[in-house]
Formats: sequence, structure tokens, C-alpha cells
Amino acid sequence: MHTPENEFKRRLLAGDALYGLWMSLSSPIAAEALSLLGFDWLLFDTEHSAVDLAQVQPLLQAASVGSASLAVRPAWNDKVLIKRMLDIGAQTLLVPFVQTAEEAAAAVAATRYPPYGIRGVAGGTRASRFGLAADYFEKANSQIAVIVQVETAEALSRLEEIAAVPGVDGVFIGPSDLAASFGHLGNPGAQEVQAALKDAVTRLKAVNTPAGILATNSADAKRYRSWGYAFVSAAVDMGILVQGAAKVLKDVRG
Repeated sequence: MHTPENEFKRRLLAGDALYGLWMSLSSPIAAEALSLLGFDWLLFDTEHSAVDLAQVQPLLQAASVGSASLAVRPAWNDKVLIKRMLDIGAQTLLVPFVQTAEEAAAAVAATRYPPYGIRGVAGGTRASRFGLAADYFEKANSQIAVIVQVETAEALSRLEEIAAVPGVDGVFIGPSDLAASFGHLGNPGAQEVQAALKDAVTRLKAVNTPAGILATNSADAKRYRSWGYAFVSAAVDMGILVQGAAKVLKDVRG
């Protein structure tokens, strides 16, 4: 038995356009069903959701039946949280609120075994197929993708420095927090914010770093992709549920 290749990382570095779905529900049933639809990736969010660490593993297990690559956002850029996410089988991590190159380097180090980082060693974890993948320690470092999230005007001023950190595979721009940092809380569609989002992807393309972004509807997702964003979340699972239910109610009462 061998360590699986990180298909998300392979396709990202190959320049593919990757559309994903943002997951905030703690339901393995929903995760399994949505993994079958053909999205390129699903991301399980533990920063802004009620999903705890113990719930992430069943979500990964359920969604592994589909074709989507799976990613996890830990609640913080914390070496202990990152270590535990990796041990339960996450190969792609989206690390929130990275403000400096030093913070990006710390995130990378937390995902790498010594001598390249500080990740602790455990043998019988889900990541190593419970010890059955004999090549895990040899291949783990190269199969982990680290995406760092830039979500403030301050971090944007250091965008190229953050992107240049060895081991950073991509930079994800957070529109909502960026809007707040620009003084447009709750309004990522503000002209100033949209201009900053377009400028960010232009700068990242100039340094050959894949850029990602969260959209909450298909129109925004298409626009961001047209600007050059490589991996785009096209919607949020809770948004789809609420909006779909609201439409049904409106239709039957209308």
C-alpha cells in the first residue's frame, strides 16, 4: 500500500482551473453526496463553523468516495492543530490569517517532518493508512499542499514576500475579511475591494503563484476565474441549502 498522490496539488501546479465547494456542515452524509457531483475540490472549514477536529475525520472518510480532492481549513495557524489535521489524513491545508512571510514559513514548517520542519511523528494514523503505507514518511512532505490565506490590507502589502516562501503552494484571498480591513464590512462587492482582488491575482500571476478565492455564487466565481484565479470556491454548502429551501417556500406560496 502506498501514500496517495495529492491530486489537488498536482493539478494546481499544472495550471488547471479548479472549482470547489466550501463546506461548513458537520454532516458526513452531505459530504459524501456532494463529493459525487464532480467538483474539483471540497474544503471543510473549521474556522468559521461548528465543525470540531473529531468531526473532520468522518467528513474526510465520507467524501473520499467521490472524485473531489479534499482540503481542510484549521481554525488557526497553529502547529498543534495543523499536526492533528495532517494525522487524520488531510493532505491540503488552507491556513487562515497569514500576515507575514514568517507566519507563512511557520505554517509550512508545521506540515513538514524534520529536518525540514517540526511536525511530530506518529506511526499508525489515518494519514499513513494506519501504518500500512510503508512509504509515508518518505513521501509525506512532498504530498502536502500548503495554501496560505491573505485577508487584510496589511497582508496584501506583503503579498509577494508571502508567496515566495518555500513550500507555499498557493495564496488564497479572503474577500470578506479583506473588505472589513478596507472599511467595507459585509460588502466585498465594494469597488475598492474588487479592485484589490483583481490586483492581487495579477501580482500573484506575475510571481507564478496560484491564487484562490471564495465566491458565494456562480457569477462571482466566473468573474474571479476570468481574472486569473486558479482555484475558486463557487458556493458555500449552507448557502445552497438555505437559498434552495427559500426558493421552494417562495414557489409554493407564490
